[in-house]
Amino acid sequence: MTDYNTIAELNNFIVLDEYKKYLVLREAAAVYQTESSLEREFIQDLVNQGYENLPKLTTPTAMLENIREQLQILNDVQFSDTEWTRFCEEYLDKPSDNHIDKTRKIHNDYIYDFVFDDGHIKNIYLVDKENVTKNKMQVISQFEQAGSQANRYDVTILVNGLPLVQVELKKRGVAIREAFNQVNRYSKESFNSDNSLFKYLQICVISNGTDSRYFANTTKRDKNSFDFTMNWAKSDNTLIKDLKDFTATFFQKNTLLSILLHYSVFDSSDNLLVMRPYQIAATERILWKIKSAHAVKKWRTTESGGYIWHTTGSGKTLTSFKAARLATELDFIDKVFFVVDRKDLDYQTMKEYQRFSPDSVNGSENTAGLKRNIEKDDNKIIVTTIQKLNNLIKGEEDLPIYNKQVVFIFDEAHRSQFGEAQKNINKKFKQYYQFGFTGTPIFPENALGSETTASVFGRELHSYVITDAIRDEKVLKFKVDYNDVRPKFKTIEMEQDEKKLTAAETKEALLHPERIKEVSQYILNNFRVKTHRSYIGAKGFNAMFAVSSVDSAKLYYESLNDLQKNSDKPIKIATIFSFAANEEQSAIGEILDETFEPTAMDSSAKEFLTLAIKDYNKMFSTNFGVDSKEFQNYYRDLANRVKKQEIDLLIVVGMFLTGFDAPTLNTLFVDKNLRYHGLMQAFSRTNRIYDSTKTFGNIVTFRNLEQVTIDAITLFGDKNTKNIVLEKSYKEYMEGFTDISTGEARRGYVDVVNELNSRFPNVDDIVTEKDKKAFAKLFGEYLKVENVLQNYDEFTNLKALQSIDIHDPEALEEFKATHYVSDEDIEVMVGVKIPEERVIQDYRSTYNDIRDWLRSEKAGKDKGKDSIDWDDVVFEVDLLKSQEINLDYILELIFEKNKKIKNKEILIEDVRRLIRSSTGNRAKETLIVDFINQTDLDKFDDKANIIDAFFSFAQIEQMREAQELIKEEKLNTAATKRYILTSLKKEYASENGTELNEILPKMSPLNPKYLVKKQSVFQKISAFVEKFKGIGGEI
Repeated sequence: MTDYNTIAELNNFIVLDEYKKYLVLREAAAVYQTESSLEREFIQDLVNQGYENLPKLTTPTAMLENIREQLQILNDVQFSDTEWTRFCEEYLDKPSDNHIDKTRKIHNDYIYDFVFDDGHIKNIYLVDKENVTKNKMQVISQFEQAGSQANRYDVTILVNGLPLVQVELKKRGVAIREAFNQVNRYSKESFNSDNSLFKYLQICVISNGTDSRYFANTTKRDKNSFDFTMNWAKSDNTLIKDLKDFTATFFQKNTLLSILLHYSVFDSSDNLLVMRPYQIAATERILWKIKSAHAVKKWRTTESGGYIWHTTGSGKTLTSFKAARLATELDFIDKVFFVVDRKDLDYQTMKEYQRFSPDSVNGSENTAGLKRNIEKDDNKIIVTTIQKLNNLIKGEEDLPIYNKQVVFIFDEAHRSQFGEAQKNINKKFKQYYQFGFTGTPIFPENALGSETTASVFGRELHSYVITDAIRDEKVLKFKVDYNDVRPKFKTIEMEQDEKKLTAAETKEALLHPERIKEVSQYILNNFRVKTHRSYIGAKGFNAMFAVSSVDSAKLYYESLNDLQKNSDKPIKIATIFSFAANEEQSAIGEILDETFEPTAMDSSAKEFLTLAIKDYNKMFSTNFGVDSKEFQNYYRDLANRVKKQEIDLLIVVGMFLTGFDAPTLNTLFVDKNLRYHGLMQAFSRTNRIYDSTKTFGNIVTFRNLEQVTIDAITLFGDKNTKNIVLEKSYKEYMEGFTDISTGEARRGYVDVVNELNSRFPNVDDIVTEKDKKAFAKLFGEYLKVENVLQNYDEFTNLKALQSIDIHDPEALEEFKATHYVSDEDIEVMVGVKIPEERVIQDYRSTYNDIRDWLRSEKAGKDKGKDSIDWDDVVFEVDLLKSQEINLDYILELIFEKNKKIKNKEILIEDVRRLIRSSTGNRAKETLIVDFINQTDLDKFDDKANIIDAFFSFAQIEQMREAQELIKEEKLNTAATKRYILTSLKKEYASENGTELNEILPKMSPLNPKYLVKKQSVFQKISAFVEKFKGIGGEI
């Protein structure tokens, strides 16, 4: 980290520069610690730090009483009983509120104008954001609450009585993911039940003593995976994991309150985001720099600014925007300019910025809206594009703002056009502080001129580089393949000399029709494997293809579409490019900036783009074109569809290779010479975290970029970085390796498969609990290593070899030609044992059975009564789901097998095996088996007919079972049908809200039988929904 010497001042950072770990200061007692003693010690540490412990507060009634007491103290009021009841019903505990409404009350609507019985109105605060020390911190444990299940929570932190932080503890040695799964279970079962005050929860903390993490309480499906949990850290990114250290830092009262009230973001899409330690550290250091530079009147120089080096994909925009928002709260600052690049403005970010700065963020070059916003007194934050800001400064000679105290925060400080804007700002503005955020700084080594990031912005204030992000699992590694399947063009693909590469004959060779066709064919052959879609119906990921020029984009677009024109399931391809002015670059390898003015391109490029957009319009029933406004809308619509996976492959020249964020993208095909900044930016499109099925960013290059990749990774890290950033080889995953970042030995695929074969040759023999646990751990290990290997061409070839007769010379020659392998390669492959598909289905089925069995066992037993401790077993549910087969595929298989077997008993046995290996279709087993038994399968002449027949059969069954359920349970017919249809649409039944209560027979909620009845009906409807979801039809 850089020294700070502008001014000697106490900085009061919550992300500390220095912290001595507990174990360094004291020798830890080597004793076994139970979960309850861990909890007692944790609570005692909190009490020592100034929290009040309330051991008797374990019920919702007691919690509400305590909130009343705390809010009365905070607001210096006394509520009468009737006033308090009314305050709860109107605002605090409004029955119709969900957890999003409650979160809004903490972030935006935390002041309520309450009318007291005598008619006077007073602002009632839930929290004090101005003076955080006024908020009362309390701790409770073993709070009990019932929803669809009765739950007892470990430790809860109350702020002014409200439960804002939930802590779930596991004893040391238990997989921390178990604590995470438990919190997830609570959020489904009881946190959000009727009138639950736990809807106010903002942050969840999980710990097994040795590892402690925090995460936002959100039910958004793509944000609540374990990958979004994070450790606390020091400012140099050293992690703080042990619960003792985590308590002393993260749970320090001022720190926790600052995170809850200042360093959390509730965005325009109702997502709650809690900032990570490096994001907070950067924001704090920017604010400190502004204050200290102001104190010594040092502005308008590099001493009054600095840059933040946070690696691509680590959430720079959230950090920079939060820094801008908090800078507006400094009373001596008149305006804060948050400056973004126009192309980074997708629909989501536009929506976010428009909340704070209307009119200033749109794609046009017109500066009127920007000028209006600058003149407004009530708007301290100005969000604008670099293009528009530059135009305004050039066009306005004298504005009052030029003489006021302003802060500039540049969201992407490596863009070339900042050079010109920079000079203009310096000319016009007299008192400014400026900060830049970048994932790829310009250093002397990769600068083309004399300007570097530091010479423009000042010193580095905080860094979080790619190795930090990979260690923290906030971005993924890269797996880079140089794919040389075109021996004829190998010399030109190996060429590194820039001058030779631009020569006409080289361009001709690289765009040779034969080469274009071979590369296109490779992409189509391997697309489904690379994007994890090799299983029918698997959602997988999507891909981008970076090419060197518009000519190249045109040839590939035509070739790919031509090669797949007769395919049953063609992949959806789109392309985008625009006019790129031949501007001077400020850094080696910088990707040329494409404008939103495609009309400036030559006629053939424009013609091709028009055609590609026409294809797109046809595909999605849209109406875009190439003129400026329509093209901008095309750009945004395309960005949105790529994020939603409605486009499978996007061909680009420069656009979308920087600043574009799509977690569903996992593969980048490259036929372009990338270097340094451009290479890191382009590769980083693929390495956003998503879920456990996405293990790394897949880079498939059709030119030799090996050395330039190492050069770029070394520049933006250090000489050892490539061992951390680049994925292991195929050989290492097959044979095993030692992970250099953790030091743990990782077994290879061969060892895992051999152990599976020798220990569990017959799944029917897995009977004892000990065997079940051993199998679950081993098969989980198999799923993980197999998921990684799916991305390697060598493994694809190995699997393909299983389906051919190697003693048939003709078949073998065809295989060698298709997969570009030699006799030596085949010899090696023949020596590797791969389990048969049928065996894997049995294993998957057993794994699912054990998971279901364990769930029902745990539900029926008291905590701590297990004969065998399962806490270190993590079920790889995401990996199972990624290889999920869909219903259509099962029905097509029934059609195919029936033609061959003509024996229903054998057919049913095979189908049962297939269904049980699938997590999503297990509930449909009886439905499918009944269909086979009750249907003459021989009458179907094609797959479509059998699918139609099954859905008709299932819809009749659905209606019959729904009517039986309503009759048997004496339910309200209309309300039940409504509730079931809603649940089928969502694909799960929910207890939240009042819909479930409305379907029950008339009975007082105070009747002891009421809850039993409600629970039993809910379970039956849940099972019904599992069985019939996706079937359609009436109820």
